[in-house]
Amino acid sequence: MSGQGQTQYAAASRVPLIKSPSLRVPRPVELPPDIHPLPDSVTAYFVYPFTLEPHVLTLEQSRRTALAAHAARREAYLKAREDEKARRKREALHRIAPGFEPAATPLVPVKRVSSVPSPSAGSVLDVAGVDAARHDTGHQRSKSVMEDLVDQLAKLDGGGSAP
Repeated sequence: MSGQGQTQYAAASRVPLIKSPSLRVPRPVELPPDIHPLPDSVTAYFVYPFTLEPHVLTLEQSRRTALAAHAARREAYLKAREDEKARRKREALHRIAPGFEPAATPLVPVKRVSSVPSPSAGSVLDVAGVDAARHDTGHQRSKSVMEDLVDQLAKLDGGGSAP
């Protein structure tokens, strides 16, 4: 094996080594003469001062309370923000399609206040010639567009022929 080792590193033996001036060999570590070795048992070093226990517990409790309050404020803020987004989205949808509710399937009719005075102000005859005031017996019947037009024409006709 010694013959094999000489042939394996024979080429490396002729390479010149140059020592860099920036490199230095570190000084050997010297141990102080009064070094104290560790004892057989280190349990004596792990002493907990129980006099600090109440102080530490109150600080921890106040920290947890502050964190919980902060988390609750953050959750309330995020919920309010989401509710505001949903409200704005519903308002935008109501501007496009009044009565549309994304959660509900059908459109919900929305009553709008009209500038036309209600027929209950005076005695107006409807299409059948019956007094409209007599139909208001508790049940509101929704009028069609045609009935509404006829009522308005009857008002105009009645108002124009009176003088």
